[in-house]
Amino acid sequence: MEDKEILGYIDHTLLKAFATWDEIVALCDEAVKYGTASVCIPQSFIKRVHEKYGDKLTVCTVIGFPLGYNTTHSKVVEALDSIEAGATEIDTVVNIGDVKDGRFDEVKKELMEIRKATEGHCLKVIIETCYLTDEEKKKLCQIVTEVKADFIKTSTGFGTAGATVDDVKLFAQNIGPDVKIKAAGGIRTIEDAKAMIDAGASRLGSSAVAPLIGAKYNM
Repeated sequence: MEDKEILGYIDHTLLKAFATWDEIVALCDEAVKYGTASVCIPQSFIKRVHEKYGDKLTVCTVIGFPLGYNTTHSKVVEALDSIEAGATEIDTVVNIGDVKDGRFDEVKKELMEIRKATEGHCLKVIIETCYLTDEEKKKLCQIVTEVKADFIKTSTGFGTAGATVDDVKLFAQNIGPDVKIKAAGGIRTIEDAKAMIDAGASRLGSSAVAPLIGAKYNM
């Protein structure tokens, strides 16, 4: 794979709490320039970005983020509000406490409600691998497949660790054929990106990699 091809895998991301409008615009300008898969931005910026860039950008946002313990109702409202504002991709965090308690029926029920609310749009489920056992990860692979989400995603980037090659490989071995993998958290170099793609990821959440590739090719 040529380095330029990686750009089409990237959700160019800015989710820090103190992100400003000027920084969001700079991110979006880079995404348009480099041809990234999407921009992943906070909900409060979606409408302005959609109005400014229109069809030039695919807008992704996050709900129940970053801790996952919001109620199902609040996550559904967040998703619907984001879609109305112009987002076409929704990344939601599972209720990690329910996962740790083994309440997988509740986890599945919640994700089914979110899937229903986001019908016709791309849904990615963040399971925050740094807090989970391999058995919990495998169970979530099964649930994400059953609810017909589009992606299973490793991390928020706000946990104790981010994506690992081993977790991407574990996902690849346990998801259904219609589910894809997004690796996110700690992907800061072109080599990191390639390793995740080689392991099975078809989307990457990163703020650093697209500018590195752009600079390499003087884009």
